[in-house]
Amino acid sequence: MISVLDFFTIGIGPSSSHTVGPMRAARQFVARLEESGALQNTASVEAHLYGSLALTGKGHGTDRAILLGLEGETPEAVDVDQIAERLDRVAREQTLALLGKRVIAFDSDRHLLFHRMENLPGHPNGMRFVARDAAGVELTSRIYYSPGGGFVRCEGEGGGADDKTFPFSSADELLQLTSGQQISISEFMLRHEASNRPEAETRSALASIWAAMKRSIDRGCSTEGILPGGLKVRRRAPGLALAVKNDPLTIMDQVSAWAMAVNEENAAGGRVVTAPTNGAAGIVPAVLNYLVTVYHADANRIARFLLTAGAIAMLYKRNASISGAEVGCQGEVGVAASMAAAALTDTLGGSPAQVENAAEIAMEHHLGLTCDPIGGLVQVPCIERNAVGAVKAIQASRLALHGDGTHRVSLDKVIRTMRETGADMSTKYKETARGGLAVNVVEC
Repeated sequence: MISVLDFFTIGIGPSSSHTVGPMRAARQFVARLEESGALQNTASVEAHLYGSLALTGKGHGTDRAILLGLEGETPEAVDVDQIAERLDRVAREQTLALLGKRVIAFDSDRHLLFHRMENLPGHPNGMRFVARDAAGVELTSRIYYSPGGGFVRCEGEGGGADDKTFPFSSADELLQLTSGQQISISEFMLRHEASNRPEAETRSALASIWAAMKRSIDRGCSTEGILPGGLKVRRRAPGLALAVKNDPLTIMDQVSAWAMAVNEENAAGGRVVTAPTNGAAGIVPAVLNYLVTVYHADANRIARFLLTAGAIAMLYKRNASISGAEVGCQGEVGVAASMAAAALTDTLGGSPAQVENAAEIAMEHHLGLTCDPIGGLVQVPCIERNAVGAVKAIQASRLALHGDGTHRVSLDKVIRTMRETGADMSTKYKETARGGLAVNVVEC
């Protein structure tokens, strides 16, 4: 069964769909070569990128991620401080060590190809890997898709997240289940996770996720300088975090600083946690840190927060999308705000109906949000957008807690609307850097 932990994976920036997913896909491809016995006969490997991966892959680090994946690295374990040196070596020597074992010639101009005018049928984030022997004969090829959040799907095969069983099919069903058992959404999710692992392991994993989130906040709040990529965007989180004011809304400035800190780390290619994506990785940690700071949340409430957030992520994953390349930024920042609003409401004692209401409010006011990163970089408008999304999540929770859970628009209806809006949205506004701010703002 799909797990809450599937939506909170520790990886590197700047993008879960364009960095984390492609790295995993590349590693899976060469691992299959080894399993089939073809690795020892492989003399060259080609990586072909399509759709959004081709259009914004350079800015999102897709090319770098694929090289690391082919060498056997994973987003969870790669040493981020060594990445630049390793990629310099690949460029200088024009060789790759597949899985760290089989050294082959590799020329990025010939072996890493961006097909900007082509799409694969399964998803806008498509890639194809080809292995050839010394005579140039194809040994094998596979097509992979990266549908957001670091998830990977191999064409023609099952076993991916999309093939897992979900514990509920709709928000309405989730409310019925919690009502029937007279438990909170977080308690229901904790019981669901028991189908995957013992409770102690789930709690330990959630604690590790929060620790990783907190490290990205702390690192982002203490690291100054200019973000890479050419836009010359200066890190602002450190200054904002230190701006102590005699103002009742100072806590909201802190929330903004925490969200921006995470996404500045993400933009720099640092270690972050998908929540549910890298582009929206700052919202859930910022709101959770708000819970810890203002309400002194303990380990149990932190776990409850992440469990509820995961439940909401499941609804969007099953019934819509968490991919900016598929539905725009409403599927990333919008979903993250919905997750955080619901999670905060649950941990502050809200009923399941109020939790559902908070999630709906947060998404309703992100409907139609486009994904138009300038220069294909996850910087403008992405970093500030996380700050605004975190504040929206807190306000959505407060509105829901002041109500009794009844409302005109259900979460199921707003999810359906988000999916339909994404389908109607022009492709140029879905992570292609061909519309919106990406074409109306001069990069230099």
